[in-house]
Formats: sequence, C-alpha cells, structure tokens
Amino acid sequence: MPSTGRQSARAILIDGRGQLALLKRTKPGQRPYWTAPGGGVEDSDVSVEAALHRELAEELGATVAGASHVLDSDDGQHFFVARLVRLDESARSGPEHGDPSRGAYDLDWIDLHSNDLAAIDVKPAALKSFLLANRETLRTEAGGHRD
Repeated sequence: MPSTGRQSARAILIDGRGQLALLKRTKPGQRPYWTAPGGGVEDSDVSVEAALHRELAEELGATVAGASHVLDSDDGQHFFVARLVRLDESARSGPEHGDPSRGAYDLDWIDLHSNDLAAIDVKPAALKSFLLANRETLRTEAGGHRD
C-alpha cells in the first residue's frame, strides 16, 4: 500500500440494528464531513488492531468485537469492520475532546437500510465507495435486520 507518514486504524462500526457509527467532523471555516472513528497507531500499540481498540475506547468510549481488516487507503488508513458491543460516551477521553480549536467530533448514526449514506460527504472517498458497495454485507455481518 503506498503510504507516507503516520498510519491510522479506523472502524466501520455497526450496531445490531444495522446502524453505522460515523464521526461528523465540523472544523472552523470548513464544511462538515463524516469519517470512521479511530486514529493514529502509536509506537506503544502492539498491532494496528490494538490501536483500533484503544482509539475506539478513547474517542467513543466503545468496546467492539469481531474486528476484521477490510480496506486500506492510500494515505495510511487501515479500516476494520467491527460490531459495537458497548458504548459509553461519558468515557470519551481523547485529546480532541479537550481542544475546541480542533472542531467538533459528533457521533452520528447512519441507517444502512436507508439512502442517507449516499447524501453525506464521507472521507476518504475510498471509504464511502466501500460502504455503498457493501451495505448489504455489512448489515448481515453486524446482525442488522430489515424492519
């Protein structure tokens, strides 16, 4: 995979209802966009997957299961599909939550049964393409069902 610089681990995080968890990023002077939760791989992480679990605990207060590596982007991001086990937003502790100059990191739920995903600006573009092409499989793997 072509990449220079920092590596990151991000989750295509789905709950049992077929809802996809994304972070709505609102930065001063920019239009909002959505991205997968996660963050940088640190020297202390024993693996990229370990970084994923650490980042999700910090960024969302989340515990996940079944992390499966599915996608790499050209800028060093590694994406894993994972099922949400527990979420406690009061446990969010990453540095992004204490620095207003970094903008907002709002947890947003996108219904994979709807067309909402197509209407939002998901970054990177490779992630959005993957999500749109694999919605049915993602719902099935997460245990989501049609109402």
